[in-house]
Amino acid sequence: MTRPGAAVTVPAALFDAGLDAVLAEAARDTGGPAPRAVPAEVPDAGADGDGLDRARAAAAAVHDPELPMLTLADLGVLRSVAYAGDGAVEVALTPTYSGCPALAEMRAETVRAVHEAGFPEVRVVTVLDPPWSTDWISEAGRRALAEHHIAPPGPAPHPSGPVPLTLSPTRTAAPGVACPLCGAGRTEEISRFSATSCRALRRCLACREPFEHVKEI
Repeated sequence: MTRPGAAVTVPAALFDAGLDAVLAEAARDTGGPAPRAVPAEVPDAGADGDGLDRARAAAAAVHDPELPMLTLADLGVLRSVAYAGDGAVEVALTPTYSGCPALAEMRAETVRAVHEAGFPEVRVVTVLDPPWSTDWISEAGRRALAEHHIAPPGPAPHPSGPVPLTLSPTRTAAPGVACPLCGAGRTEEISRFSATSCRALRRCLACREPFEHVKEI
């Protein structure tokens, strides 16, 4: 029996194999890659709706360890909450990218939160297909990012064929990324990576203040 604070076993092959290998296998099985669509809402609990509603609310309220102003629901990584065949509550999470170091903390906090909501048997599984996209960040999450002076992402690219490679200087002007401090539209990228791999460091050309930007994925 899983107890609060106990280690949770997640299928290692699914996560460690890497995103490319998982998607390649899915493409072979289905005849093509899965669409990168916004996931459906977490399914209703059915006959035991009240119970799973509590479990889902607990999991959805867990905060992202790297962007603590966002919950897992706002970030879009909470995929589903359902009863497994053995009666355990099974929570499916999709990491922001394969190898995300925050996933272990997300799993641990999710198990703790659902345990505290009154569910003794909790299991967290990792789902990589379809891969997470910044398009899944909720409107509330985007507002929270801006309120904390982090520029939210714009629409993510969804190429249907080969991905073009464009070489450019490290510092690039991007009028589409507005400064979250003064609102000016002229900013430049000064580092492709910031505190985490999913964020870039930019500088406003008007107020000259640096700020972080969640990159479009």
